[in-house]
Amino acid sequence: MTLIVARSAADLMTQGGDARILLGRETGLNRYFSAPAPRDILAYASSTANDISPAAYAEAERVLAEMGCEPGPALYAGRLEALRGRIRRAYGVAGEVEIVFAPSGTDLEYVALAAIAGRTPGGTHAILLGADEVGTGCIHSAHGRYFANETALAIRTEPGAPVPGLGGVHVELVDIPVRDRMARVRPSTYIAERIRAAIAAARAAGRHSLVHIVHGSKTGLILPSLGDVDRLIAAYGEESTLVVDACQGRITPAAVNDYLARGAIVFVTGSKFIGGPPFSGFALVPAALARIAPPLPVGFATIFRRAEWPARWPGGATLADSVNLGLLLRLEASIFELERFQLLSAETVERVILAFHAAVRAEIVEKTPARRVAPYPPGQVEDADTHPIEMRTLSTLDLTQFLPRGATFEDAQAWHKAMALGGVRVGQPVKCVRLPDGNWGATLRIGLAMGQVTDRAELSQDALARSFARDMALIRDALVSTARA
Repeated sequence: MTLIVARSAADLMTQGGDARILLGRETGLNRYFSAPAPRDILAYASSTANDISPAAYAEAERVLAEMGCEPGPALYAGRLEALRGRIRRAYGVAGEVEIVFAPSGTDLEYVALAAIAGRTPGGTHAILLGADEVGTGCIHSAHGRYFANETALAIRTEPGAPVPGLGGVHVELVDIPVRDRMARVRPSTYIAERIRAAIAAARAAGRHSLVHIVHGSKTGLILPSLGDVDRLIAAYGEESTLVVDACQGRITPAAVNDYLARGAIVFVTGSKFIGGPPFSGFALVPAALARIAPPLPVGFATIFRRAEWPARWPGGATLADSVNLGLLLRLEASIFELERFQLLSAETVERVILAFHAAVRAEIVEKTPARRVAPYPPGQVEDADTHPIEMRTLSTLDLTQFLPRGATFEDAQAWHKAMALGGVRVGQPVKCVRLPDGNWGATLRIGLAMGQVTDRAELSQDALARSFARDMALIRDALVSTARA
């Protein structure tokens, strides 16, 4: 076996993904301006991609040292199987729930498509919610198509080309926007009715529907409501399968189990609220679905490695029995953060999150032209009361009033980059605000991560308030000075 020489966890964690994970020569940062090693910066970017915490990075280095050599397929499979057990315990899910690992949340779409492939002669009808609110590549992967120029196996692909055995005639896609033309959030009842119509159309075409639910979009939306989900199940349970996009990671163990109990596949990524480095993800698959899953499509040999799928999954032997060390280390760092967070009491978590939420309001919303973008339909503020406390770890800010002419989405992109290169990282802009001329307005997002909650758990209330007030004031000052430049 070959000893690891001069290969740090930081170096390895930039490998085994797609081009988004590669570091720029000038900045030493990836496309999201995050780094694979801890830095002395101010970062509240959990809605996009985190900078790894010192504690999580130390864990990745510890795991690397513990392995002591280039891990072979058996060791890789063993470590991933151990992670499956840790994830089940962290979320309190049953042992028979299967877990599939992937390099990104975008790749997880393939897992759901594979689980129901061939269910009906007409193929699969994928019903996606708000493509702009979940991930740009999902419009391809949810359609059974490649979404990048290369996969995590370093195999060249063409975005939009069908994955052999999965895309093409096998999958049809419809996207239901979660916002109207004025960027207002659509009510759950409207979304549910559109889903109902899409399922009916799929049934007429002899297709099985794969219905997406959004649990924590880029702006904190949860759609449709659980009540509307239950009504859809009652009407179309045999003709549809649910998949929950919880890739932001802002989901409680109770919610995970609620969805699994309804037969839904749940997607989570480790690099958003969980706080690990980009990119990693896992899909929780109910045992009943896994038991009847068909063999994996032939094209999956270009995307996944054997150990990333449960040993019992049919067709896994067709995948390369190789190792993605970068993915393994990213997962180890992420699950380390998840486990630390889960040790906290619910009261402690709520106390820290509410202090963060209050600081955003007091230091930014009340002292600048910024306004919060509501994570619920107009006039339905009571919807926010039904959301888990984790949703308050994300604030989407409308910054259109920062410029007399109305700040645009492109202005926000420039501000985001300038701030990040200046040592202040927040979440990327999202197209969720309209200007009077119809163009997209400026937004940025401020997001807390699990590690930041854990690290502040022991602070007194006064110290907690001061800590967040200081950080939000620094973000405010960076934003104001950047917008004026």
